[in-house]
Amino acid sequence: MRMKRTNLVLDERLLEEATRLAGERTYSRTVDRALADFVRRARAGKILELAGSGLWQGDLAAMRRDAPAPRRSSAAASKPSAGSRRAPR
Repeated sequence: MRMKRTNLVLDERLLEEATRLAGERTYSRTVDRALADFVRRARAGKILELAGSGLWQGDLAAMRRDAPAPRRSSAAASKPSAGSRRAPR
């Protein structure tokens, strides 16, 4: 990993609180962690923006070459099968 040396002017109280909350031992590590968290959240937000955008077209079930399993009725689904019954304690 390449490191970049820089000078920053930061809110002292905010930096100290962030360092304490993050459990970090240095200000540099705190800032590095905050930047990594920001990038992760920004990327996740970009992914969410794509939802429903129509950028991907296709049939996922066909791509996977599988068909959805047949749904069982609610009465059959709630009734335990013979093999799943437990002996009373």
